[in-house]
Amino acid sequence: MAAMTVHLDIVSAESGIFSGLVESIQVTGSEGELGIMPGHAPLISPLKPGHIRVVKQFGEEEFIYLSGGILEVQPNGVTVLADVALRGDDIDEAAAQAAKQRAEDAIANPKGDIDFAQAARELAEAIAQIKVLNNLRK
Repeated sequence: MAAMTVHLDIVSAESGIFSGLVESIQVTGSEGELGIMPGHAPLISPLKPGHIRVVKQFGEEEFIYLSGGILEVQPNGVTVLADVALRGDDIDEAAAQAAKQRAEDAIANPKGDIDFAQAARELAEAIAQIKVLNNLRK
């Protein structure tokens, strides 16, 4: 018997990243972790920087980095709109590590007119990219 699926579209400001049938989705919303499966109630939620775990039709997993965005669940499908969305293979690990270190340094050693909220967001984004890379290695 075939698994139940729902159509998912992941779109960034630059292009469509994913479009297809999925068995489930896990993503971090503003209020915590969300698990979306076929038949989920309609929902709109802001997303935090992190990753989306997509279980495609037939069970294949994919991890995609999201800089944040909006999740919309409707009876006919799920849409994720993100400013930046990157497949794990497209993430530059060295750049993510460097961004993490810069943000940590800016928070630990404030100089001049530092924007702590911006530094915290940059840190969250870098950590999320690193987590996607770690998930790919598992």
